[in-house]
Amino acid sequence: MRRVGNSPKVPRMANPQRQARRGPVLVASLIALAAAAGLSFLGARAAADFIQTRSAQDLRAALADYDWVEFTTDGLQVRLEGIAPDEVQRFRARASAETVVDAGRVIDRMQVAAAAELATPAFEIELLRNDQGVSIIGLVPATLDRASLVDRLKRQTGVAQVSDLMESADYPVPEDWEDAFAFGLRAAQLAKRAKVSIAAGEVSVRAIADSPREKRDLEMALNRARPATVTLTADITAPRPVIAPFTLRFVKDAAGARFDACAADTETARDRILEAGRAAGVPGQPPCTLGLGVPSPRWADAAVPSIRAVEALGAGSVTISDTDVALIAPADIAAATFDEAVGRLEAALPPAFTLSARHEKPGEVQAGPAEFSAMVDAGGVSLRGRITDERMRDAVEGLARARFGQVDSALRSDASVPEGWTLRAIAALEALDGLARGEARVTPELVRISGVSGNQTASDLAAARLAQRLGAGARYELAIRYDRRMDPLLGLPSGIECVDRLNAAMQQSEIGFEPNKSVIAGDPGPTLALLAETMKLCADFRIEIGGHTDSQGSEGFNAELSRARSQAVLAAMTEAGMDTRNMTARGYGESRPIADNDTDAGREANRRIEFLLLADDPVVTEAPAPAELVKGVTDSPETVAARAEQAARHAATAALGPALGVPTDPEAALFAATEPVRLLLSGVDPSRVATQPAQEAALPELPALRAATLPAASLLPPPAEPVEPAEAATRPVREALVGAATEAATMPARDALHVNRPLPRPEPASAP
Repeated sequence: MRRVGNSPKVPRMANPQRQARRGPVLVASLIALAAAAGLSFLGARAAADFIQTRSAQDLRAALADYDWVEFTTDGLQVRLEGIAPDEVQRFRARASAETVVDAGRVIDRMQVAAAAELATPAFEIELLRNDQGVSIIGLVPATLDRASLVDRLKRQTGVAQVSDLMESADYPVPEDWEDAFAFGLRAAQLAKRAKVSIAAGEVSVRAIADSPREKRDLEMALNRARPATVTLTADITAPRPVIAPFTLRFVKDAAGARFDACAADTETARDRILEAGRAAGVPGQPPCTLGLGVPSPRWADAAVPSIRAVEALGAGSVTISDTDVALIAPADIAAATFDEAVGRLEAALPPAFTLSARHEKPGEVQAGPAEFSAMVDAGGVSLRGRITDERMRDAVEGLARARFGQVDSALRSDASVPEGWTLRAIAALEALDGLARGEARVTPELVRISGVSGNQTASDLAAARLAQRLGAGARYELAIRYDRRMDPLLGLPSGIECVDRLNAAMQQSEIGFEPNKSVIAGDPGPTLALLAETMKLCADFRIEIGGHTDSQGSEGFNAELSRARSQAVLAAMTEAGMDTRNMTARGYGESRPIADNDTDAGREANRRIEFLLLADDPVVTEAPAPAELVKGVTDSPETVAARAEQAARHAATAALGPALGVPTDPEAALFAATEPVRLLLSGVDPSRVATQPAQEAALPELPALRAATLPAASLLPPPAEPVEPAEAATRPVREALVGAATEAATMPARDALHVNRPLPRPEPASAP
């Protein structure tokens, strides 16, 4: 029977086929799991290697400026090792590394080199002197009495202001410092516009002189004052003169070959001209003046073939005045030789030059001496031509030496000169006095004065001097050009003064920049306004704007930053309306520090914009306009004296009228302010007449003096309120004059007179 319900359980038998299928699945799962783990490990390993490689590359670039640093990477960690020169460099290296990787991953194992014993600082100062004052910059021993030094400089130099910008250090004074310091102060006293650098045993002087003669004197004075223990480095320059007309005269006769006048625009041109002269027989090393005002850049191309033409003739002379070339050959020269020389010279002359050739005829008698000539420049005067005898030559040379200093004389005695010849030569020299550069040529028929002057009334003064010396009836020609840079009334600054003023403006109101950028920070308007005032008078000088930084950051970055900042200042000056055509910008980076970069104050001083003069002479953009030619005949001394008295009377009545309550015609007041400057006799300085009371002007004529000092008593109607004559004549203009007379009396002469406005005196119809 079969039991149902609680029948006993019988175990089931396993399925063999199912067991066989579960084995491979398990193995496959294990393999897949192992593969996934392996791939994860490899991916992680590759990612770590990539991060480590990339970090190493970035670190190598970031630490390029720190060649003493060695780094290793260990996974995500970076280990820095090496010996830093100082703690600052170690900190900078770590900061650079932390810009690439996180600070927590940087392990700093760098060490700092043992600090060396501090050396004694170098005591050095610079004295900057100009017409405004003296500035002292640098490091001096603590034992120096700085207040006493400032007082000493004021007494020795006569300047009103001495700026003490020095720092002191309490260290032993180095050997030879005292001698160098004393000599440097002496150099600052001798040089009126200079930069004097002083170090132990060394003094450097960079100065500008007003003339070649002053340059030589300054060099000699410095060498005499230099102690034996001090090394002197002197760089002294003098401006080149403006020569008008630009002249060269070469002569070859029985006395030999010589230059009566020689001028060149460049050293290369001068060397070519002198070489041609020596080849033609000029002995030694003749003088040849380097100057401005050349009519053509091919001056030497005209001078050299002209000299060779005289050499080919064997005798004769050639004169080049601006672009006019005059060749004269003696009568004994063969016509064929003359024609050949003229033809070759015509073919060789540059296009701008014109030739005038003359072949003297046999039996042609020369009337009187060839000529008397005198050339004046900053170096003195050169005398050429003929004079009566030895005694008269001594007299003329003595007068020239008294008026102009250095004299180069090649005068020849000739008893056949006309009567009064010496007097005409003296008159020509006196007429040259007062010209910065000039030439006088005297013939029996004519006295010709040409040159350049800073006085707008130079032509009138020259005519008055000729009249005083020669009397009435002497024929003259005047071609005197006015140069505004030489005008003392304008007071235009030199190149050194321009740069000093620009740097002073930057110190007074400095232009700042955003950190590590070339963007100007704040409002540069006040500084640009100060710079614009100076640039109005200094735009024709070549000036550099130099940018400077401290030593923080890489050298290349600092150089580029300084260049960009100087360019930014130049752009700002241009946008402000300044003429910056002759200015350039340059970046010096950290290469020219003026203070210690280890202190905040030193770094601040090194971050600066500085102006530098590149050339002492102004840029000449075009040839100067030729002087107006004035021809005339001298008046008698009585006529000149009467004209001066009339001018003084006008000055007294028109200028003092308002002070005494008397109505004054505005035109008469303007005449009073300008006419005396133009017509006063040659012995009176026009600037003094325009700025001082009449009784101080030292007029030589008693009537004119009385007219100027006693106007109230004898020349004007009685005023409503009596005024003493002495008070009326001496009361300051700003207090005494009103209305139209105020403007007339205070108007600068340069605004009232036209450039080169001498009044020509027509020749009489009966004049020969």
